Amino acid sequence: MSSHVTWGLKLPMQKPGSRSLLKADSLLIVKSERKLYLLKAGEILRDFDIALGLMPEGHKEREGDFRTPEGLYYLDARNPNSDYFLSLHISYPNQHDIARARVQGVDPGGQIMIHGQPNEPKYSETRYESWDWTDGCIAVSNWGCTRRTNYR
Repeated sequence: MSSHVTWGLKLPMQKPGSRSLLKADSLLIVKSERKLYLLKAGEILRDFDIALGLMPEGHKEREGDFRTPEGLYYLDARNPNSDYFLSLHISYPNQHDIARARVQGVDPGGQIMIHGQPNEPKYSETRYESWDWTDGCIAVSNWGCTRRTNYR
């Protein structure tokens, strides 16, 4: 994968025979641009500014490294009990991540989400939008979260 386009996500497929309300068929995170792109058949439908983990460069290797994973992952669950607005779980770690962590003797971590700002913020909305502040998740403004979910 190119060092510029560093993170791709695919939305989960619908059950066979069900009507799909999805307008977007995938998400693309470009860490170097701090952007989340909603895509349909490879065409950009919409983009959003994002914040990443406190150590945004490089692939997540272990629990607590504050990095955002790079690779192909899926949105696999909603997190209704999150401390953050509209939280969607990402399928990190995958089998490759688990194997790499095992060789290094570390825990690969988990609980990587796409989410909005904290439900009980300590800072202004502007501050959350102007720096990388997560533990490794992808943060979108709360407005961006509601706009993104309109595509689901």
